[in-house]
Amino acid sequence: MPSLSKRTENFTDSVIRRMTRISNQYGAVNLSQGFPDFEPPRELLDRLAEVSKEDFHQYSITWGAQNFREALAEKQSRLMGRKIDPNGEIVVTCGSTEAMMAAMMTVTNPGDKVIVFSPFYENYGADTILSGAEPIYVPLYPPEFNFNADELENAFKQHPKALILCNPSNPCGKVFTYDELKVIADLAEKYDTFVITDEVYEHIVYEPYKHTYFASLPKMWERTISCSSLSKTYSITGWRLGYIIAPKNIIEVAKKVHDFLTVGAAAPLQEAAVTGLKFGDEYYKDLQAKYTKKKDLFLKGLDDIGISHTIPQGAYYVLLDISEFGYESDLEFCEVLARDVGVGAVPGSSFFRENVNHLIRLHFAKKDETLYEALNRLEHIRNKICKIL
Repeated sequence: MPSLSKRTENFTDSVIRRMTRISNQYGAVNLSQGFPDFEPPRELLDRLAEVSKEDFHQYSITWGAQNFREALAEKQSRLMGRKIDPNGEIVVTCGSTEAMMAAMMTVTNPGDKVIVFSPFYENYGADTILSGAEPIYVPLYPPEFNFNADELENAFKQHPKALILCNPSNPCGKVFTYDELKVIADLAEKYDTFVITDEVYEHIVYEPYKHTYFASLPKMWERTISCSSLSKTYSITGWRLGYIIAPKNIIEVAKKVHDFLTVGAAAPLQEAAVTGLKFGDEYYKDLQAKYTKKKDLFLKGLDDIGISHTIPQGAYYVLLDISEFGYESDLEFCEVLARDVGVGAVPGSSFFRENVNHLIRLHFAKKDETLYEALNRLEHIRNKICKIL
């Protein structure tokens, strides 16, 4: 038989999704894969019920239903500080996962280089390799997960085609400051590089931090491909509705890539989601307050247990330091944690290019009672997980 694709020979399955399966296997509280266990806004569910009885069961326009793009353009124009053309500057995708892949394939050729900050969401490295490009990893340094400007410029000196920017960041919860973004912008202009942003946590930012859309920086609209989704903002991760916003010349290419990747996002779900896109500012203030409360609840619980952890500035993830348990493999630790303690987590090594095995990622996008149950189980972690000597 002929050999299979070499580009995938170093891939594993998604460690995040694998940990969900392991959590399910042991009946653990699943704080690994980042989806909530509470319902989406009632208005979306009510509209979805109506849509099921209406005529939205065939293909919509390939790059997104007209009313969905118009509602999205109105919302993001207000947030990004520029008038976005719903007909020329938006592609609706099957989640931000497809948005990122389509963006990568739109701007890179085989052999191009792409800068990726480490730690990073596991798809970014895979997206780069599947596109035939080569990742250049630049470290973010804890506890604030700042970058070294000289190290970043050294990466730019390799003349990458693009840089991937996750802001707010998964898994470390970093929110890049305006000054940090300006450093990236100046380097992108100096070395003529595209910036592909993943901004799915744009509305989950904790005071006093502020989210700045990279495309809103001076001279950056022309070279930014902004990717996001409705998954986290409206608690509808299973609806798989994402999008790309970019200048018309970039969108024209992204439309073609998207068309041949997936044809189009689900028409009934687009129609129902228009309701959410038309929510007023109060919804997003309430969302921020809701997640701030969950963050405070969960972090206080970890402090009471005495587990060292990061403090997220945005998104809904926290990294726990498991050094005291002496495990060389964080993957093995997470499997034991699910089996013996009953809490699902993701090994930190799946997010780092560096040799990091002492961190695990948990998320707090759960009902309060779910978080309390997880904390109750974690309270006994030292009795149930013995140190490996």
